[in-house]
Amino acid sequence: MESFANDLSQMQRTPLHADHVEALREVGTIRTYGAGDTIIRPGDPLEELLYIESGEIEVVHPITLERTIAATMGPSQFTGEIGTLSGAVSMIQMRACEASTVIVVQNADLIKLMSRIPEMSDIILTVFAARRRGNIEHGQTELKLIGADVDKDIQKIAVFAQRNRIAAQLIDLDSAEADAERTSCDLQGCGPAVIFGGEVIYDPTPEKLARTLGLELVIPNGEVVDVLIVGGGPAGVAAGVYAGAEGLSAVVAEDIAIGGQAGASSRIENYMGFPTGISGGDLVWRGEVQAMKFGTRFAMPLRIEAVAYRDDRFYATCSNGRELCARSIVVATGVQYRKLPIPRLEEFEGVGVYYAATEMEARFCRNSDAIVVGGGNSAGQAAMFLSRTAAHVHLLVRSGSLAASMSDYLSSRLEADPRITIHYQAEISDLHGDGKLSAVTVKNKADSTHHRYDSRTVFIMAGAAPNTDWLAGHAALDDKGFVLTGTENGGRSPFETSTHGIFAVGDVRSGSVKRVASSVGEGSVVMSEVWNHLNS
Repeated sequence: MESFANDLSQMQRTPLHADHVEALREVGTIRTYGAGDTIIRPGDPLEELLYIESGEIEVVHPITLERTIAATMGPSQFTGEIGTLSGAVSMIQMRACEASTVIVVQNADLIKLMSRIPEMSDIILTVFAARRRGNIEHGQTELKLIGADVDKDIQKIAVFAQRNRIAAQLIDLDSAEADAERTSCDLQGCGPAVIFGGEVIYDPTPEKLARTLGLELVIPNGEVVDVLIVGGGPAGVAAGVYAGAEGLSAVVAEDIAIGGQAGASSRIENYMGFPTGISGGDLVWRGEVQAMKFGTRFAMPLRIEAVAYRDDRFYATCSNGRELCARSIVVATGVQYRKLPIPRLEEFEGVGVYYAATEMEARFCRNSDAIVVGGGNSAGQAAMFLSRTAAHVHLLVRSGSLAASMSDYLSSRLEADPRITIHYQAEISDLHGDGKLSAVTVKNKADSTHHRYDSRTVFIMAGAAPNTDWLAGHAALDDKGFVLTGTENGGRSPFETSTHGIFAVGDVRSGSVKRVASSVGEGSVVMSEVWNHLNS
């Protein structure tokens, strides 16, 4: 996949072939714009691709109407980005610089063409992905988050946006830029705010933002999908790719962000095909784009709270109050880090205590010591990543060795890095601060000594609890809550549970290997079992 480029013209290095353009013309319609006509505004649905036959199109600021990107689009280029595949809304405003003629292709027709003509699909996906990356890297968006540096609620929005590849500008609360944004939209007061397209989103939540950006998937009443995939980590997204490729109608429901726990990993080096490593978020995002290409739909943030079975169908109750009906279910909810028994832990969650280590969280530990709790690969990768920005990283490991829990290549790097200190048989005993974390007390269990470190950030990556509360009573679980599968547990195939038609893959499955590669493999293979079930 092409890496992001600096402007729109560079992002479309390979033009569509003549037969591709003819295919667009066959399913599309012709539309003309006059000079100065607005083509799309922030918040308008991305329902179509425009192939430019003549003229010129530019990106402008929605209020000043000044050009915001130096490059423009002209003949042989087309509009759109990844959101076009899912019908999300535009994050930018575009207008015609001069009289322009375009071929208009609706989303549904575009996806059918991409499925039928892989060479055209490759070109379009490369451009769409590069534009999304460019929007994120350069902040080319009308989504403004004021106060993520100090406010817990705005931080939740920022994390949701970052992990779901939504371009957003992070603006410090007391900056001149924040004052200018408040003035431009007549916002009273100086507090944190979320602004999109010049409009304030009051009482913002990830759910409300998703709704505003057109990311909330609404399944029509009465529609029955072939498979509901619960969980958007590597296993769930892989299942979505193969479901779509096999022609099954599939919905992937994820309650936080596509990528799951792996999406919070800053670097994965032992996944085949990426010798220089890749972030977990980037790896799973590529899979999400691939699945959307095959017609799989994604719903997030959407939590499945209960499931029932009647009339040969599964009915899943969702956190938004709606009900999803499916002929089969694939459980790929993975695991979540346990909340450790540390005094004042909940008080500092989001303002010093974090459960992921991405660019978002790393900015809060700049020039300060960072504390990482955990002895697995995720903790090790986090320590290596945070050492680039933190003054020093302290890795707290409960046991006396990393040999049994961490890959050798990673533990060797940690031990050799002067910016990282590994504390064996260590745990946090106290958190300190007034409103925000300022210091951490660490206890050495071997000699019962205590050491206090000035630190604004703690990253907890210890313990794995399966996300299966909603499934209790519908599939057999082991004593730790992981899902039992296979013929010895009542299933008819390796990944089927005790309830026929419900399958489990990835970290949530009892006995699975807790690695990204194995999760992807299980998510891919399970679709043959789902296919057999649906056609039995």
